Formats: sequence, structure tokens, C-alpha cells
Amino acid sequence: MDLIPAPLTADWHEDAPPYVFGPAPVLDAVPGTGGTARWLRRELGAATGWDLPPGDLQGPGGGRGRGAAGDGDAGVGPDPGGIRLRLDGALAGRLGPEGYALTVDGRGAQLSGASPAGLFWAAQTLRQLLGPDAYRRAPTGGGKRAWSLPRGTLQDAPRFGWRGLLLDVARHFTPKDGVLRYIDLLAAHKLNVLHLHLTDDQGWRIEIRRHPRLTEVGAWRPRSRRGHRASPLWDETPHGGFYTHDDIREIVAYAAERHVRVVPEIDVPGHSQAAIAAYPELGNTDVVDTAALGVWDDWGISENVLAPSEAVLRFYEGVFEEVLELFPADVSPFVHVGGDECPKVQWRASPAAQQRIRELGVDGEDGLQSWFVRHFDGWLAARGRRLIGWDEILEGGLAPGAAVSSWRGCAGGIAAAEAGHDVVMCPEQQVYLDHRQAPGPGEPVPIGYVRTLEDVYRFEPVPPELSGTAAAARVLGAQANMWTEVAENRSRVDYQVFPRLAAFAEAVWSRLPAPAERDYAGFEARMAGHRRRLDALGVDHRPPGGPLPWQRRPGVLGRPIEGVPPNV
Repeated sequence: MDLIPAPLTADWHEDAPPYVFGPAPVLDAVPGTGGTARWLRRELGAATGWDLPPGDLQGPGGGRGRGAAGDGDAGVGPDPGGIRLRLDGALAGRLGPEGYALTVDGRGAQLSGASPAGLFWAAQTLRQLLGPDAYRRAPTGGGKRAWSLPRGTLQDAPRFGWRGLLLDVARHFTPKDGVLRYIDLLAAHKLNVLHLHLTDDQGWRIEIRRHPRLTEVGAWRPRSRRGHRASPLWDETPHGGFYTHDDIREIVAYAAERHVRVVPEIDVPGHSQAAIAAYPELGNTDVVDTAALGVWDDWGISENVLAPSEAVLRFYEGVFEEVLELFPADVSPFVHVGGDECPKVQWRASPAAQQRIRELGVDGEDGLQSWFVRHFDGWLAARGRRLIGWDEILEGGLAPGAAVSSWRGCAGGIAAAEAGHDVVMCPEQQVYLDHRQAPGPGEPVPIGYVRTLEDVYRFEPVPPELSGTAAAARVLGAQANMWTEVAENRSRVDYQVFPRLAAFAEAVWSRLPAPAERDYAGFEARMAGHRRRLDALGVDHRPPGGPLPWQRRPGVLGRPIEGVPPNV
């Protein structure tokens, strides 16, 4: 079976005929399974034409018990076969909270989850087993096609609890519908974290009602460079956009229905020129005419950073108060504060910043950056949230509950784990999906090291230095990061993300052997079927033979880095 990610165990009865669904299968859903039932009726119903009416199916291990009913479903009439949804707490003991079992027998399919999340992942596997046409939005073949499943049993559970994708909506804005689409794509691959990079020098993408200029001014830039920052080409079309409060609420609710957590990122104290353009008093006004600044139209790291003042802290506390309201703790326990790549040139030149260093007794400009992060570490902890930031935040010391996104390599993650902090591994040398997928001139706007589908498949979230140690338990999981400086639209983002996100999904879900021992040939064979699923979903993925003509960007300068990426 071409399942991706590969399940923990599967026993298919290859000598038995497949189970063939009748024209009107029913859905037998017990209490607590309503979310997955609604999803099946909506998604599978669209592709198959099934109504999936309520029904009472009695099969091996599938009985409800006398008189039971699920989410308003009442069993009546003869058994026509179909899908049974069950919750089974015993699975949690064997497989963990996201574990599930799937059985196909003579009565149809039974999906059992250790939790509602586990049941939802079982539904993703069911959809894969039905074939690529199960991903379409309407039936093909005039609605007369027979749908079948292989008979057998399967048990599955993820290796890691954090299986994520960062989507940079600050450099190039992704409209709300595009974010909802990516939540569906994450769920289809059993990924459960969407990290939204909401603010940067090039744009502020979330409405903050107490500070309306953040989006009135900060969400828009006059033009964008085409390609890497060394490129002479410009797109003179103004660019921008932002999410309203209701947009964010919709995104968060949509993700929660699919058991995806959303991690909002609000950058401090660097990557902040868009905010300073909107509110010049946030910047270092004693050394820069911040009133003359606009939203940055170039790539790279702006030297315009936040002033280290109490007024700036109060301003951002107000920002985070609205963020916490929009991202409830049950869906977004972590809040990302960036904390990386903060140029110190303005602080070194600023009398106010130097006075602040003396008042606080911190270790120079680096100490100021740590002071910013530690302030919001405590502020978020007092409100029941956990701070997470890029690995530079380690340099000033952290509260016990803070976590680290290890991006410059694995060293930061190793240090964090050994110091007792939780870690999300996302090393740029391995899982930055804006990096090019193949050598040669054909790749569109080639950035960074070559990271092929096979390279991502062989990514190991737990470095050898941690393997077998107690600190290894601090690795919550991993995420792939998609930065969008040179990915200006949905098609470009799709091309960079897929099919490599499928390889990443298997690396963080499945219990694979050591990287060198992984069966990449077997994975590549399964990818043939998975590419058909991506096609049915309308994903503009990179073909095995390289970019199609319309996927190329001839003449647009990138920044390829040759050689093997360092192991840092």
C-alpha cells in the first residue's frame, strides 16, 4: 500500500478479495466522534457522492452496546455496510494519545482512535486507501465508480508530538483561504502544527485593534524585489494584506477541527521595521529618523530594531494581549517571539540604549536582546502560555517553561535539551524548504544548499549527541520552514513545499531506522501514488524530472550555496 507516512504495523489479507462499498454506505459514529464524522461526510461525501447517513453497524469489536447512539445517529434497518467510528482508550496505553487502529472486514471499515485526534488520523489513512480520486471535490465517472478497500488491520501512532510547518506570510502574504488550504494539506499528511510567521520587516499581517496603524501602514509595501536581494529586478506592484480578528478566529477554529495547533509568531526586538514604519516611536529615534521609514521593500535583515524602552514593552504587551485572545491556549499553548537576527548597530550608537544597558546592568547590546526575550518569557508564563523562540534566545538564559526552535543547526537544540528546555528541531541545512531541490540552472530562483526529496527523507530530528540520553525526551519533534522571500504566490510555495513535505511527514511520524538505513527506494515507489493524490488536490508540486516550463523563473537571481551543508 502506498501509505504516507508509513504506518507502525499493517497486516493486509492479500489473498482475500477487497471490501467493496455499496452505493449507500452508512456511518456508525459513537459519542465523541462527531468531528471526524462531519469531516468524512464533507470530504469523502464530496468525492464519492455518498451521503453517509447514520447507521448501526455491528462488527468485530464494533458494537455500540444496547441502545447506544452517536452524535444523534440512530441505527435502523438492515446493515448496508459502511464505516464505524470508535474511541478506544486502551489504544492510548499501547500507542499513545494520537494512536489509532483501522480494520477492514466484511462489514466495511472500523476506525478506532485513542482520542479524537487519533480517530481523525485514522480517517486520513482511510482516505489514502480509497485512492487518489478520494481527494477530489466531486465524483468522477458519473458517480458510478465502485469504491473498495483492502482487507486487513493496521495500527499506527506518531513518533513525535510536534510535526509542523512554518508558513512565512510576512514576506509574501498568503490570503486566508490559502492558509485554510495549507491546514488541510498538513492534516492530509498527519502534521499537527502550523507556525504562522506573522510579522517581519516586510509586513505586519495581523489586525491589532488598539494599534490600527500596524495594518493600515505596516501591512503594505510599495514594491518587492524579484529574487535574492542581489537581484536587480523589482516588482513595482504594491504588496500586502493582513488577517482580521475574525479571519484569525476562523483559521484557529478550522485548524482545531483538524487537530492542528497554530503557533503565532510576533517578532521582537528585530525584524520589526514594518511596526516602526507604522509607529515611529517604537524605533531608536535618537539615532534614526524613524518617521521617514517605510515598510521595507527588500530582503535580508533590517538594522531598524525596537528601542529598549518600557514604552515599547507596554506597546507589545498590548499586541500580545490581543494575540492571546485570538489564539486560545487549548489550540495555541506556545507563542513564538522570534528573538533572532537582531542587528545591534543602532543600540551601540543610541545614548538611550546605552543608558538602558547601565540601568539594567546587562551585558552590553546582547544583554539587551536577552532582556527583551526574558521579559516576554515571564509575561507569557504568567498568563499560562509558553514562550518559544529561535535558538538565539538561549544566549541570555530562559525560564524553565520556555522552548527553543533550533534553526541554525542542531547545536542550539542540543544545548537547549541538555539545559532542560523543550526543543523543536528545524535546522536550516536540512529542512528549510525555500532551499533548492536540485543542482543546476533549472531550479526556479535557487536558494541555499541542495535539499532533495531523499535528503529530507533522511532527516533525523534527534541528533546522535542526544540519542539514548534523557535529554532526547526534550525533543518535542520537528518542523519544516517555508520562507517566502522568493516564493511570491501559491504556486511557488507549493513547488518548494511539495513533495518534500511528504518526506518530512514520514520522518517525524514513522518510526524509521537510522538515516543511512532508510528504504528510500520504497518511499519513492510509494510517492508515485502520493503524487496522484497531490494532483487531485491541485498542488503544484515539483515533478520527478524537474520543473515544468511554467514553474521556472529564468533570469531571476537566487543565491545557491554549493557543497554539502555543514553538520552544526
